[in-house]
Amino acid sequence: MATAHINAAYGDFASTVLMPGDPLRAKLIAEKYLENAKLVNNVRGVQGYTGSYKGKPVSVMASGMGMPSIGIYSYELYKFFGVNHIIRVGSAGALREDIRVRDVVIGMGCSTDSNYAANYNLPGTFAPLCSYETLETCVSCAKRMGIRHRVGNLLSTDVFYGDDETANARWAGMGIMAVEMEGAALYMNAARLGKDALVVCTVSNHILTGEELSAEERQNSFDEMITLALETAHSLD
Repeated sequence: MATAHINAAYGDFASTVLMPGDPLRAKLIAEKYLENAKLVNNVRGVQGYTGSYKGKPVSVMASGMGMPSIGIYSYELYKFFGVNHIIRVGSAGALREDIRVRDVVIGMGCSTDSNYAANYNLPGTFAPLCSYETLETCVSCAKRMGIRHRVGNLLSTDVFYGDDETANARWAGMGIMAVEMEGAALYMNAARLGKDALVVCTVSNHILTGEELSAEERQNSFDEMITLALETAHSLD
C-alpha cells in the first residue's frame, strides 16, 4: 500500500534496505552497486530503488536529514512494506582521539539529545541499541574485508549548529565515538516494531582536531563503507 511518503506496493522493497541521508547518494548506490536497480519511490524526490547484490535482493532509499525524517521513512518501510532490516550508511564526526578520519564506526548504541523517545511514554530512559545479529554479521564482514572499524556508542543529535561549546567534550567524556543525526530514531523504531537496524558510518571529519576528508578521500572511504553494508545485507536472512 502507498503511504503519504512512499508511493510503492508491498513487495517493492527487499527485506534489507540501505539508508543514506542524501537522495542522490541513494541513486549513486543503486546505479553503481546494484544489478537491475529499479526506481520504486520518488515522492518528494526521496528516491528508493530495489535491485540485487550478488544475486540477493537489496533496496536503497534515502532517509533525509535528522531523526524526524528517518523516523517517518523507517517506520513506513518496517510497518507497511515488509522490510525487516535497515542499515543506515552515512558520515559522522569523530569525538575521540583514538578514532581516525576514514575509520568506519558501527553503532552498538546511539545516545541522543533528542526527545524522540517521549512518544512512547516510558517510565524512564530508553537506551537505543542496534540488532545484535546484524552487528555481529557486519563486524565479521569488516574483519574479513580488512576494514579498520570501531564498535561502540554514537551520539545522535538534533543540533548541527549548537550554542553549547562544551557539549561535545562532555559526550566524549562518556566514551561516545562520533556524532551523527539519525541513528537513535532508527533504533527506537526498530525496537518498537520488532525489526532489525544498524548504523554504519564513515568518519568524514574529526571534531577535536579539525581534520576533514577531501572530496576524493570522502568518495573512496564511502565506497568501503557501502560495500561493507552490502556484504552485511547479503549475509542476512
